[in-house]
Amino acid sequence: MDPERARAALEEKRAAAVERLRGLDASFADIVEAARDSNLDDEHDIEGTTIAVDRAQVSSLAAAGRQQLVEIDAALARLEAGEYGICLRCGQPIEEGRLEARPATPWCISCARAETSRR
Repeated sequence: MDPERARAALEEKRAAAVERLRGLDASFADIVEAARDSNLDDEHDIEGTTIAVDRAQVSSLAAAGRQQLVEIDAALARLEAGEYGICLRCGQPIEEGRLEARPATPWCISCARAETSRR
């Protein structure tokens, strides 16, 4: 993938991740605010999820979004250093289709499979 196209794809993904995080942060704040003045015993509400579960879900999504930003920023740094598109594990070029599908990926498909198996 040429550098300008890669930069555009990464910046678009970054902007979407930042916007998603803003929404999640607002949702978390809303949940906390709603719980502050509530005297409901939602831990025993069989009709729905608890406030704690809602908070945990939003927190988990926000953590994943922050991790995505870290990965995108690392890819942008590799782009600046002239190392974008080179697998960090084996040093071989990352396939064009993989970069188009996952512009922030640091690994070729073979190394990504190996990393997934390792975990």
